[in-house]
Amino acid sequence: MSKLEFTTDELMSEDNFEEPLFGCGVRCHGGYIGGDYVSPRGRFRKPAIEAWRQRLVDDDQPLIHIPNAYVPPHYPSYEQAKYLLQEGLVDPIARTLTTISIVEGFGARIREVHLPNLRKEVKEDITGTALAHLDQGLFEAHARDEAGHRDQGGHKQMWEAARDIGLNKPEIPGDVLLRMMSGGGRRKQERLFPDLSAKMEETITFLATILVVETFAEDVFNWAIELLGDQEVSHDAELAAHIVKCVKADEAPHVDYLTVALSELRARTLMSEDGKQEFAGAEVVDRIFARQLRGAATNRPRDARQQLQAEIHELISNKSRASKISSKFEALDSGWTFPMSENEQLDILLKAS
Repeated sequence: MSKLEFTTDELMSEDNFEEPLFGCGVRCHGGYIGGDYVSPRGRFRKPAIEAWRQRLVDDDQPLIHIPNAYVPPHYPSYEQAKYLLQEGLVDPIARTLTTISIVEGFGARIREVHLPNLRKEVKEDITGTALAHLDQGLFEAHARDEAGHRDQGGHKQMWEAARDIGLNKPEIPGDVLLRMMSGGGRRKQERLFPDLSAKMEETITFLATILVVETFAEDVFNWAIELLGDQEVSHDAELAAHIVKCVKADEAPHVDYLTVALSELRARTLMSEDGKQEFAGAEVVDRIFARQLRGAATNRPRDARQQLQAEIHELISNKSRASKISSKFEALDSGWTFPMSENEQLDILLKAS
């Protein structure tokens, strides 16, 4: 059997990079080996995640998986964003890319998650699992990937560099953070399993939410690579797209370890806070995951449409021109709705083979 237990230092270990990655003069994490970009902290982290995943496969346990049909396309689309840039409306795209960079920076907060006592609240042994390593290197590595660490920039700085390279250092709207903070806030969710400890349910909800966000990000990367890699609207298409491709490569271990950890939980038995009740992990994880997935896939596209369409009218003082641009912009919207009705069960499992 492959090695299943790792130290924090091992999960932070780097490959032997031959040259560093720079973005707009900022030394970023990761680097190049043989001319190819290699993500940071992968020397042991990648094989560790693969070993934990293989253990699930060997035990004939399914992996959590979000079908492409459940992933909303990025808004604005590539065609819509390109049209705005060609009309000289840089602000909405600069705002979008800046918002992405800020959200990436918030990823550092994952290191602040306080886990429940997993060895007490999970009936079966968790030795040699991703679960046992969440607070032993996986969360910290994830945090450093997103926000950077010490003198090395992370995804926050890399998105800023891609934005500045592609859009030729655009003026950043001064109210980006304010608008993000005034976006309605989170409503307190009803507990689905009140007999579990609050910390256990919060942890599963958090992991599910982050996995949904990271999975949805795949479409964001493809959008940005296509847009910033378009020579008709990008100042330096090759370099801007390359930096986004580096971020995309870095995100793969995040999706992988979160998938494995949640799949490990659903393969086990969870204990109530008083230790008297048992819950099938599959029942708990699946219900929570489905709720978070459905909510993110329906609320985010709706909110993005409302905000951006209002912004177009704010930016253009000439009402006739604003109406004309807005109409064409909306005509380029292919539209999207979540394909499953409220009472339909979501297919979120992939049988490992």
